[in-house]
Amino acid sequence: MPSFRAPRGTRDLLPAERPAWERLAAIASDLARRYGYASIETPIFEQTAVFERGVGEATDIVEKELFRIQPRSEEAESWALRPEGTAGIVRAYVQHGLHTLPQPVRVQYLGPMFRYDRPQAGRYRQFWQWDVEAIGDPGPAIDAEIVELGHRFYVEAGLPNVKVLLNSIGDGACRPAYVTELTAYFASHRERLPELERSRLATNPLRLLDSKDPEMAALIAAAPRIVDRLCDACRTHFDAVRAHLDALGVPVRLEPSLVRGLDYYTRTAFEFYREGAEGQQQALGGGGRYDGLVQLLGGKPTPGIGFALGLDRVVLALAEERIAAPAPAHPAVFVTGADPADTVSRLRFATDLRHGGICARADLGQRRLSRQLEQAAREGAHFAVILGDELREGLVQLRDLRAASQHPVPLADLAREIERGEQSHRHG
Repeated sequence: MPSFRAPRGTRDLLPAERPAWERLAAIASDLARRYGYASIETPIFEQTAVFERGVGEATDIVEKELFRIQPRSEEAESWALRPEGTAGIVRAYVQHGLHTLPQPVRVQYLGPMFRYDRPQAGRYRQFWQWDVEAIGDPGPAIDAEIVELGHRFYVEAGLPNVKVLLNSIGDGACRPAYVTELTAYFASHRERLPELERSRLATNPLRLLDSKDPEMAALIAAAPRIVDRLCDACRTHFDAVRAHLDALGVPVRLEPSLVRGLDYYTRTAFEFYREGAEGQQQALGGGGRYDGLVQLLGGKPTPGIGFALGLDRVVLALAEERIAAPAPAHPAVFVTGADPADTVSRLRFATDLRHGGICARADLGQRRLSRQLEQAAREGAHFAVILGDELREGLVQLRDLRAASQHPVPLADLAREIERGEQSHRHG
């Protein structure tokens, strides 16, 4: 048994697993380019107050799940690893005066987040999210763009039957009265509330609608619905969001109990889910509008909307749907040689091929040619270049390991011959 292991709730992504993640990252990057969302990078840890103020002190994330960092004694600040990306991006927006840029500022980020949560399938203490934000536009059209972009990611990833849950949770004009009504409703059923939900009733009543406790299902179904109590401005905004999504053909289901888990959301809230999937792994990601967050973090009142999509759950969902993951990349060429000791020539030759844009590896062990060719086959190379006496005449032997053929090739023609062979293989 090994003495050391990855910490509980984390895992190593081994070379055979990485191509699936790299494919999703490439899809996200390409979509961001096509939709006009520039990349941003923020630290993986922030002042704890960024999350306490932005995410909300009465949320599970801040109360139970923050990875807090113990600074050295001379540091006065308290830090925490980021549990989500939006608060840090908004902090950067305020700190660097991005309000002076043309609005909205469209940014995206893909990277690890951290929550001290109970590990389970699809839920880790270090996990990866694609985070997309549009800051500075209050209109419903940007809401629809953001929702459609998230849904497009799942389409291009090849994940079938992904739908959108949609709700409006109002704003400062209509939500306080609703929260009062909701609090009174759940208080009248206090004896039926599980212990955790009783504590939430006192600190964050909206979170009761987000409860996953089966005992809460009937109470939630009968609870007052905020979508029926929106003010005129929120109602008009929500109707316009739905009209835009209808025009884009995005599959939407209205979900009156959807509130999302973070305090900064206002108006539009949405989640992406797998139709027919069971349990908590049904939700793949989500987001919403956060028109008060910039001001909470020290800026002027500025609207914003965004989403975070969990890549861990997408990879798991693709595997459950039996959608094949990309195979690890194999070298196009494996450089071998008749002289086992001449590793210098093999390394130099492979380096020249790489400089020419060809994926190449060299056998750097001192073993006979037959063993080198066996290694080339094990590594999945398409071709083996064999360096021998004919190198003095400007020739090498090119062995096609897949076609089991071999012929001499002039050095001047080698790259072209390899590329032609690769294209012929790709096109079948």
